[in-house]
Amino acid sequence: MDLNASMVIAASGMRAQSNRMRIIAENIANANSTASTPDGDPYRRKVATVKSDFDRDLNATLVESGKPVEDMSAFRSQYDPGNPAADKQGYVKLPNVNPLIEVMDMREAQRSYEADLNVMEATKSMLSRTVDLLKR
Repeated sequence: MDLNASMVIAASGMRAQSNRMRIIAENIANANSTASTPDGDPYRRKVATVKSDFDRDLNATLVESGKPVEDMSAFRSQYDPGNPAADKQGYVKLPNVNPLIEVMDMREAQRSYEADLNVMEATKSMLSRTVDLLKR
C-alpha cells in the first residue's frame, strides 16, 4: 500500500467520526426537549452507523457513514403537571438521551478522529522526508 492510500483511508475515518460527532451533538442539544402535545413523542436519540466498503482502486477497505438509526429504548418521564406537554396524570415524556453516555461517545469519536489525524500527519511527514531525500 502506498502512502497516498493511507491518507485516503485515514480521511475516510475522519469523515465518519466527524459525522458521528455531529449526531452526538444533536442528541445532546435535544436531551431536554419535550413534545409539543401531551400525546406526542419527544426527540428520539439517534445512533450513528458506519459501514465499510472495499475500494478496488486502492486495494483497501474504506469506511463511510451510514444512515443514523433511532434508539428505540423507552422515553424517560418526569412529573411536571404545569407543562403543556404533560399527560392526564401530569407526566411529561422526555427524550431517551442520557447526556453522560453521549459525552462518553463523543470522547471516543474524538479520540478516533485524532488517531486518524495522527496517521495523516505521520504520512505527510514521511512524504516530505522522501521528497527531501530525492532532492539530494
